[in-house]
Amino acid sequence: MGKIFAIANQKGGVGKTTTCVNLAASLVATKRRVLLIDLDPQGNATTGSAVDKHDLENSIYDVLTDQCTVAEAMQYSEHGGYQLLPSNRDLTAAEVALLDVKNKERRLEKALAPIKDNYDYILIDCPPSLNMLTVNALAAADSVIIPMQCEYYALEGLTDLVGSIQQIAAVVNPKLKIEGVLRTMYDPRMSLTVDVSEQLKQHFPDELYDTVIPRNIRLAEAPSFGMPVLAYDKSSKGAQAYLALAKELARRQRAQKRTTAVQD
Repeated sequence: MGKIFAIANQKGGVGKTTTCVNLAASLVATKRRVLLIDLDPQGNATTGSAVDKHDLENSIYDVLTDQCTVAEAMQYSEHGGYQLLPSNRDLTAAEVALLDVKNKERRLEKALAPIKDNYDYILIDCPPSLNMLTVNALAAADSVIIPMQCEYYALEGLTDLVGSIQQIAAVVNPKLKIEGVLRTMYDPRMSLTVDVSEQLKQHFPDELYDTVIPRNIRLAEAPSFGMPVLAYDKSSKGAQAYLALAKELARRQRAQKRTTAVQD
């Protein structure tokens, strides 16, 4: 059964799209079947996968508004090796289009149901706000991966995000939980980075990933070539970090399955 992860943070510029694209490619490199869903109207995960967001016959907007199926909107990322549900500015109209639709917060969940088990992992790149698109992602997801920088304001925003996730879990999706907190743009030379990192270890001892994503020029350059960093420069620190994250994620999933089996 495929696992669905929403990559979410209400704060922009924390590495959500970078994490989605590069984690997807790294999971493919470890022989997993992956679908990446670009649920951000900016369409950065789409362009980062070398798909032209200005020339889409169908997009995630058409899926959410019942104008096509997931299969009809799907694209293939040649460099990443994953399937992609692309996005563009059309998606900004989704909230208005869904305004009077019954169960509007479950449109994505409903669309994914027929194809969910075709994949080992489905990653959803969420917009940097708690709008109807993000609620759709959290309603469809099994759990949430939270990328964040180790800075004071990011830590403050994390408290708000955790509260929002708990509210949505209570009202819309009881199975929703935090899968992991990922430290991005990590620079151990900065004392604030180390201090915030220590606070995260105290507050999220089980959720905090051991893997950290460093500041890395190759990681920053790769999207302009429409490539995950693994295809752009697989020996770079950024590529190696996302490979390590993919392996850590897979280990956690195996451990969770063993725990569930023992409990059953």
